[in-house]
Amino acid sequence: MATLHFSSSSLLHPKTLTPKPTSHSLSPSQTQIHLPKSPFFKSPIFKIKQNTSITPPRSTPTPTPLSTTTPPTLKSRLKNGDTLYGLFLLSFSPTLAEIAGLSGYDFVVVDMEHGPGGITGALSCLHALAASGTPAIIRLPESDAAWAKKALDLGPQGIMFPMVESQKMAKKAVSYCRYPPNGIRGSAHTVIRASGYGIDNGYLTNYEDELLIMCQVESEEGVKKIEEIAAVDGVDCVQMGPLDLSASMGYLWDPGNKKVKEMMRNAEKGVLKTNAYLGGFAMGHDKPEEMRLRGYHMISGAVDIGLFRSACVEDVNKFRLVCEEDGNDKDSDEKKYWSE
Repeated sequence: MATLHFSSSSLLHPKTLTPKPTSHSLSPSQTQIHLPKSPFFKSPIFKIKQNTSITPPRSTPTPTPLSTTTPPTLKSRLKNGDTLYGLFLLSFSPTLAEIAGLSGYDFVVVDMEHGPGGITGALSCLHALAASGTPAIIRLPESDAAWAKKALDLGPQGIMFPMVESQKMAKKAVSYCRYPPNGIRGSAHTVIRASGYGIDNGYLTNYEDELLIMCQVESEEGVKKIEEIAAVDGVDCVQMGPLDLSASMGYLWDPGNKKVKEMMRNAEKGVLKTNAYLGGFAMGHDKPEEMRLRGYHMISGAVDIGLFRSACVEDVNKFRLVCEEDGNDKDSDEKKYWSE
């Protein structure tokens, strides 16, 4: 192994680092350090000030949050006398949900009763609706505490319970929406989306005032008890279900039957006697404008799948019609694109 030998006259001799007094005028708190001599650079003189206090950096001012105006909730708009117009979303398509929101609907009902999606699919739709600032309502597949808990934790502005037929069922539905001691809703408010994942400190204080609880009456039995259902404390809106009602009366294929209409009118009058709001579906025989004149506060005018189906059928028919016209008018000089 090679051995390195250092001369005692090495340039890095410890004595060369010993502080020496100089002719320069230095204060007692300063020390002069001589670096070893080298043919490659001149030894600079560093003056180190001892016991120097370090000034802390200036604190960065806390940014002021941007002032944001919270849009009015569905409940506050109803209290102000607005008539709300919405859409039912059965496709569970976030894209169609976003389009619906950007189109200007006042609310969108994510339908877990008849749509193919579950909680995960509903969450994606709520994300899409939030991008356009459109309130979401979730219709449950059944009036059940577990379904209500999972849906409410997603943070919709409204929840709809299907097939409510009695005051007892309505009271249960309300209890599913409230934390103890006012209800039986399971508590995970520190981490759920409804509370901003625990960031919204006012959630527990405000959630009852902001949540719209809707009970759907869609059977003869429910219509008989509709005033009792609407009068339950916590029921904000009674949603009429004309299709299931007509089916329960034996008119599955005829929701516009005279007897069904009569039953619907009696039900509407019963709700309007109470403090609950009246909601319903527009149909071919019952236009939205007619419903508004009868006192409806919330009107669902269409279903996303129905709108898309109608647009597709119309598009295909238009193409075929143009093709037929082109075949009968081969001498025409100017041709239009089929969709124009």
